[in-house]
Amino acid sequence: MAQKHFTLWTHHGGPNGWKIAYLLNELGLEYESKYIDMNVQEQKGPEYLKVNPNGRIPSLIDHRNNDFTVWESAAIMLYLVDTYDKENRFNIPAGDPERYHLYQWLFFQMSGHGPYMGQGFWFTLYHAEKIPSAIERYQNETKRLLGVLESVLSKQEWLVGGKLTIADLIFVPWNNILGVLLGPDFDFEKEFPATFKWHSKVSELPGVKAGVAEKARVTAEIAKRSN
Repeated sequence: MAQKHFTLWTHHGGPNGWKIAYLLNELGLEYESKYIDMNVQEQKGPEYLKVNPNGRIPSLIDHRNNDFTVWESAAIMLYLVDTYDKENRFNIPAGDPERYHLYQWLFFQMSGHGPYMGQGFWFTLYHAEKIPSAIERYQNETKRLLGVLESVLSKQEWLVGGKLTIADLIFVPWNNILGVLLGPDFDFEKEFPATFKWHSKVSELPGVKAGVAEKARVTAEIAKRSN
């Protein structure tokens, strides 16, 4: 079988890898996903550390660009749109001042939204000891960050440049699992109506829907193998 354009190292349950899958799908770029087995710490093994010395997912290898490798999801998304999104469907080109607002929202997601939710999931689902104050802290911070989005999206349709960009797309896989973190009483649409409307619009992209379907398929396959 011929090698695909890209290899995407990822994890079936990790939101950050799905950001990249959604974008690759939308840009019509062929890729092979390699799913890391975190149960055996494959991400810390010597093979993967050659790809990503930080031992995290995702990482992307561009086989048609001398196996150029990039990791950190926002950096990967910028590489893809700068290199392959020739029509700037999801990008703000260099030289446009709005480019800095694109960076602003990418960094907001990477430094705040994702990490606070990630810590929330850790203390809610995985930490050996239940610490209610820690769970409450990260749930409250998640809602605060959603409030930041709400304050902007209640006034405009998209985050940057009056159009859909990777700044919008980068939030989707994390917002897809808000209910897991915030519990069954959380009503996304009621509490953050503008943000929910925005999230729903981005979620209707064919590439996003294909990624969501692929995640469900792979998760079911892995669960079947483990039974």
